Amino acid sequence: MPDRELSINRLSIALARFLSGRSKLAAADKPAFERLVQTVSEELNNGHNCMLVSDEDKALLMASGLAAIADGQNTALPLVVDRNRLYLYRYWFYENRLAERIRNMLGESRPVNGLNDLLDIYFGRQNEQIDWQREAARTAVSRSFTIITGGPGTGKTTTVVKILALLQTVAAHPLQIALAGPTGKAAMRLKESISFYKSRLPCSEEIKQRIPESVTTLHRLLGAKPLSPYFRYHAEHPLVYDVIVVDEASMIDLALMSKLLDALKPSARLILLGDKDQLASVESGAVLADLTQALPEHTVELKLTHRFDENIKKLASLVNLQLDEEAWRLVQAGNEAVSLLAGDPVKYIADRQSDYLRLIAAGAPFEEVSQARARFQVLCANREGRLGVTDVNDRVEQLLSRKRSIRLTGSWYSGRPVIITQNNPALHLYNGDTGICMADKDQGGKLMVFFQSADGAVRKYLPSRITHCQTVFAMTIHKSQGSEFEEVLIVLPAEINPVLTKELVYTAITRAKKTVKVLSGESVFRTAVKQRVNRITGLIDALSAGDRHHGGTALSGSSGRETSTKPRVFPEA
Repeated sequence: MPDRELSINRLSIALARFLSGRSKLAAADKPAFERLVQTVSEELNNGHNCMLVSDEDKALLMASGLAAIADGQNTALPLVVDRNRLYLYRYWFYENRLAERIRNMLGESRPVNGLNDLLDIYFGRQNEQIDWQREAARTAVSRSFTIITGGPGTGKTTTVVKILALLQTVAAHPLQIALAGPTGKAAMRLKESISFYKSRLPCSEEIKQRIPESVTTLHRLLGAKPLSPYFRYHAEHPLVYDVIVVDEASMIDLALMSKLLDALKPSARLILLGDKDQLASVESGAVLADLTQALPEHTVELKLTHRFDENIKKLASLVNLQLDEEAWRLVQAGNEAVSLLAGDPVKYIADRQSDYLRLIAAGAPFEEVSQARARFQVLCANREGRLGVTDVNDRVEQLLSRKRSIRLTGSWYSGRPVIITQNNPALHLYNGDTGICMADKDQGGKLMVFFQSADGAVRKYLPSRITHCQTVFAMTIHKSQGSEFEEVLIVLPAEINPVLTKELVYTAITRAKKTVKVLSGESVFRTAVKQRVNRITGLIDALSAGDRHHGGTALSGSSGRETSTKPRVFPEA
């Protein structure tokens, strides 16, 4: 068992007691068994797929009668021991089902006659220096499964638009293409980029018309069922699309990625776009990072950044390389793009809200208000505590109220920016979607909450219908993934904690296009840069398992897309 202390929640304790009561163990052995179950359950809450166990732990687990060794036998037992890792069965299933689906795609080669000539049209002739965008296109056109990774501004979306044009050009019939992102914000950004770059393609209008501009969230693509972990589309009822492109893939957790792969039809292609150096998903797993490490032949990394100011690019690179002293020196030196903010940030944050609040007061349309609101965002490392999201939001609200910039008469007021915190398929609102509460001219000035969806449409709802949301003058860095702003203020706490890692700081920096301000002490900043995320998963082993068998399905690298044995459970899970 891990020697670090965990804060065990009540659900984990209840699960452990439930299983302990049904085990074959003697009373003296049950406390140790319960600690193992509590820990593996809690590790899921901390982002791990599983936990590491000793030989002694494994012996205890097998004696319980509730754990199975991962040896290819079908089992209905709730715990699985795979090598030196302990899983709850569902997450072991997700991990190995995902590996199986991907391995089945890897064996497929799709040669294209005259590909070099087509690549010359879209990327120019190859010279001595490798054009990694061109190589990404070659990989994606020639294979069924491709990962294109790189930081913001490296041209991932530009490249994928050209890939879609190439695929439509060589296809015997028009391909059905789906574009998706893990959040509404990510989907909207992908839509904007696709629309912008499509018009600049060096191809016929007929090919351009075959490239869709509509983008959806993954939950909508898969057909999320309200109040259920299941989706409409799965292995027994697959999606119809020939090509699926998913942006911001680093945000996708193990369960959702497994369900996405399960929902592909046998002949489909999948292209994942994302930054492998960003934060892993909030839920369990580090799927994109694991896949890029395990599948280098199917991964192309783009490295030339076009979007950032050079100082932002340099800071992001220093943080990613964990060069903490050099990174702090750049922040402390200060320049127009990167600088340090000292003291209490609340007045500075409140002053930066004036533009969009002024537009609301003037009766401007939501689209204009939303654009002004998105120019600046506060990104906090923590949700609670001093300088956490809750603290900053509360104090900014109070100051704006005292300045009479807002009328704080209740939880809802004109100008309140909000972020959705729980998926609501019935309203087509998903975790991470952001909106603004404003007076609606069409309804006599009644307060409504406005959101812009990925297809560009504006939706509005009565505040009483928005039950799971939070004020978002400040948001966590985790929630900011898939978004970008002209200016960000990164707020780190006064003391170091396990959340602070170089991935967190890197992700916050790369949300900014023009300006990054950092509120932090030197010790906290440098320690954060020196820490990194280390999630416990078995996905890399599962992908390289060769002829090992998992859950009744062979992971032998078969070139066929169908599974060798139909999964015993979770047809939709």
